[in-house]
Amino acid sequence: MLITTNAIVLSKLKYKDNDLIVKCYTQNLGVVSFLLRGILKSKKANTKAAYFQPLSQVQLSISYKENRSLQSVSDTKMNHVYNSLHTHVLKSAIVMFLSEILSSTLKEEEPNETLFSYIETTLLWLDEQSEYSNFHLLFLLNLSKYLGFYPDTKHQEYNYFSLKEGKFESHHHDNYTISGENLTLLRQLLGTTFDALPAVKINSKQRQSFLSMMLLYFELHLGSFKPPKSLQIFNQVFN
Repeated sequence: MLITTNAIVLSKLKYKDNDLIVKCYTQNLGVVSFLLRGILKSKKANTKAAYFQPLSQVQLSISYKENRSLQSVSDTKMNHVYNSLHTHVLKSAIVMFLSEILSSTLKEEEPNETLFSYIETTLLWLDEQSEYSNFHLLFLLNLSKYLGFYPDTKHQEYNYFSLKEGKFESHHHDNYTISGENLTLLRQLLGTTFDALPAVKINSKQRQSFLSMMLLYFELHLGSFKPPKSLQIFNQVFN
């Protein structure tokens, strides 16, 4: 069955001498992996290795067969050519970090139009921005909504937030209860859009602390989630 779908590249792995295994989040099929034979030596215009950079937005023509672990691609087109995501040092660090996050969290082989649209539009937003140091924090917080564990926004006047329960609480219960600066920033981000994000002013230490908290939040709610290998490099770049 031939299917044409928009897709976002999550990861790629060299296989043998000239092949790539590429995992994509597709609009029509969810997460799909592909074996691209001979792509590293191919000069054909219809499918190039350069199209499959992390978080690239492409249109794929897929020769789809159910129950096959690795699908094949007959044609690839770029949906959007980024201006800065793959060339700017800080933005490319964000791209590498978030591609690891998404590769770890997106598992389902079924479509989710709203989640696909969220990832697609936020990446285009990031590509055009000059102020984006807190982008990844809001991206992860909003991503939790589509994954099913967005914080309960009731009782934000309470002095604590339980990472385990995903809600604000009046008492400190365990080591997974947060307060102080992380709680203040959480309240701010829960009411913030991406366009208003530049108004959120925090320093690098606060940003790193909140990111660590968000990764722990993901671990607590997604059994298979592991912190990205690129985290240390990411923090170094942003500090």
